[in-house]
Amino acid sequence: MLKKIAADALGLSDIGKIIGPADYDKTDADDYVRHEDNEKIYFLIKTKSDEYCFTNIAFIHVDGENATSSKRTLKRFPYSQFKFSNVFLETAGRIDMDIEIKFTLGNNSYSIDVHKDEIEKLKDLYKALMFIAEQTYENEVILNMANQSLDKAVSVLQNSRTDQTNIAEQYKQITEFGFSWLTSIREKYHEKDYGAIFEKYINN
Repeated sequence: MLKKIAADALGLSDIGKIIGPADYDKTDADDYVRHEDNEKIYFLIKTKSDEYCFTNIAFIHVDGENATSSKRTLKRFPYSQFKFSNVFLETAGRIDMDIEIKFTLGNNSYSIDVHKDEIEKLKDLYKALMFIAEQTYENEVILNMANQSLDKAVSVLQNSRTDQTNIAEQYKQITEFGFSWLTSIREKYHEKDYGAIFEKYINN
């Protein structure tokens, strides 16, 4: 009991280890990576009970009930559907043995402890997640502006003084153009693959 209390106080209860690329294939998370679709692991943290895997297209959490149970729950969060926010890096105090990276993905909040000796590697992950969060935010601003521009164009057309036949034809043209235009905007600014960002910041 005293050992457990001491471990919790020092942050030793479930401190994660950063797994290097050479050992990715020895983890449970690797079994759920879609290698067939060119999905690639860029960062992986393993604790006694969980694995936190960051690929180019998704965050994979192999959630264990506890360190002694073999039961696992797989949770997969594609970046195209779940956005990073509230990314924080908490460094160690004098007696702490661990550092923490914290982030929110969609409505899910994570706080992952890693041994303080691996601070430099965790800084790389922090920078990558921060950049992804910033870029996602800017992309959403641009997409919202595009939608507002199209809505404004339709509104102007509806209020214009032309005959009904002409309005119907113009409305058809602007909606067809708008669909094609918004599709191209979405393809450019609704990113699904962040491999280039991970490659830029991760130095495993």
